[in-house]
Amino acid sequence: MARPDLKVELLSNVPLFAACNRNELKRIASLADEIEVPAGKVLCKEGAPGREFFVIAEGQATATLRRKKVATFGPGNFFGEMAILDHQPRSATITTESPTRLFVVDIRSFGQLLEDAPNVAKKIMRGIAQRLREVEKAPTH
Repeated sequence: MARPDLKVELLSNVPLFAACNRNELKRIASLADEIEVPAGKVLCKEGAPGREFFVIAEGQATATLRRKKVATFGPGNFFGEMAILDHQPRSATITTESPTRLFVVDIRSFGQLLEDAPNVAKKIMRGIAQRLREVEKAPTH
């Protein structure tokens, strides 16, 4: 398990939380459970309801859409945030490729964070907007 200060440090390197200050990061870290999962673990299933979002601390995971690999995630990458923001089904399946350590924030804690800390909510929205812009710029095959 990561020491609290190490958890904050890892979260500070996540683009979604890049604009957050140290106190905001401590709040997020306090809400995030740390879990370790083996290779081959399905974390999110395309079409299933989303109840949490994930940040990879160590390890690697692959995103597939309609059984086709679309992305690889490593330390600092996050996923699952869209389903808990818009209450829609998961848009992809995410499977670990190696033993992976994750920070997990459930839907209730995430909602409470957004409600209690509007500045954090705005910063997270900026992070999501940046991610969408990056996707828009990505080449299509």
